Amino acid sequence: MTDALPPLAAIRVFEAAARLLSFTKAAAELGMTQAAVSYQVKLLEERLGAPLFLRQPRALALTEAGQWLAPRTTEAFELLRDAYSRFGEREQATLVVNTMHTFAAQWLAPRLGVYQLAHPKTAVQLETTTRVVDFSREEVDVVIRSGKGKWPGLLTYKLIDVRYTLMVSPALAEKVGGLHRPEDMFKVDLIDPHDPWWIDWFKACGQPIDKLNMDLGPIGLQTITASAAIAGRGAALLVKEFFEQEIRDGRLYQPFDVMVDTETAYWLAFPEGRRNVPKIKAFRDWILAEIGQPGV
Repeated sequence: MTDALPPLAAIRVFEAAARLLSFTKAAAELGMTQAAVSYQVKLLEERLGAPLFLRQPRALALTEAGQWLAPRTTEAFELLRDAYSRFGEREQATLVVNTMHTFAAQWLAPRLGVYQLAHPKTAVQLETTTRVVDFSREEVDVVIRSGKGKWPGLLTYKLIDVRYTLMVSPALAEKVGGLHRPEDMFKVDLIDPHDPWWIDWFKACGQPIDKLNMDLGPIGLQTITASAAIAGRGAALLVKEFFEQEIRDGRLYQPFDVMVDTETAYWLAFPEGRRNVPKIKAFRDWILAEIGQPGV
């Protein structure tokens, strides 16, 4: 029966005082005053109807009732301490990151090995989706999304600005005699030509859009669009930061410096109330350092 259990605050004070045989030491351990410890013990004794301590001038001793309760109470608290300690270790063991496919494939996944080496006790579980995550109902620790970074109840940290630039394979550029001026782009097909950012890119170059070759159908994901560009199927609009390795390897080529700014970005986000969770803090600090953004 629940009414047979005295207040837990009083039981906690009794356990510490019985283990230490000192109200003063119990008060220090629990962050309380000695008077508060004495008061809680008195409440417990009144509730039980029996004294638990023999209060002597320079010593504190347990009564027969106190001697019977003390080891059982300490054992119960040890079980609780062990349970909460194990829960903390379990909670820290896995970090669930819900992110968008392109960010996961092109930026995060290639770098996760470095993070795991630095944090071997935390396994990162990646989920890729674009849907809205309900943190109160789903086992997700952090999300990475594109947008303006204004989401009620969430702390947000900017990672990468979404700015598109034109990329092609070096082989395709050579095949059409080189891409030296923006008007040379009319020599090649456009991958995902119905992407509205193409219009902005050509306008930024001062080129008429009515001459665009839009024979190819839409593809969508940047990873797929980039693969098509690498295969020489045409020119693609891509976020440069996601394809730095492909550029270094000579599989993609950025013929012009023209960038189209969408005024959006990729953001790391998580609930404000979880800002001090160790595994979230560690991941936040790591990803901001990797991305070259100032931390907190």
